[in-house]
Amino acid sequence: MPVSDIADAAGVSRQLVYLHYGDRDRLLLEAALDLVRRELFEPWRAAPETAVGRARSLALARHFAAHRGFYRAMFNSASAFALNREVSGLLSPLRSESMRARFGDVLPGRLDHDLAAFITGGFGAMVYLWVTEGEDPLDPESMADRITAVGGLLGAALEHLPGAAAQAAAE
Repeated sequence: MPVSDIADAAGVSRQLVYLHYGDRDRLLLEAALDLVRRELFEPWRAAPETAVGRARSLALARHFAAHRGFYRAMFNSASAFALNREVSGLLSPLRSESMRARFGDVLPGRLDHDLAAFITGGFGAMVYLWVTEGEDPLDPESMADRITAVGGLLGAALEHLPGAAAQAAAE
């Protein structure tokens, strides 16, 4: 999409777009980050108890399906790495907090942070493949089931950590 089309849609000049963002890729990256912050990060941060489960998985799948064209373009752009890094930077700490809340001191050292980075990266890879290579139209219900299944498998494995049963019983 040319910058002139973006500027026209926003009702501003091309000069203003370049002055504020520098180039088209930076503008699109900022637009993607704004979308992620508004529709994914803020609701999760406001209600961390919704960070896991099928309802959250379905909300995420619906978000990416609704914006498939935009994300497909972003995932295959020069800004893809920066987008992944920024989104992971937003979501990974929230995942770490939810893991710490669920497993408490059972997770030694920085294991909650490492697992959060691993899970966030894996989720990102699943979404990338689904958005860029999935059948048209995307099926958010099916994707939510897949995400939930992977999350359930990881959760079940973590329940076997030494002390996890005692932590769950204390709650």
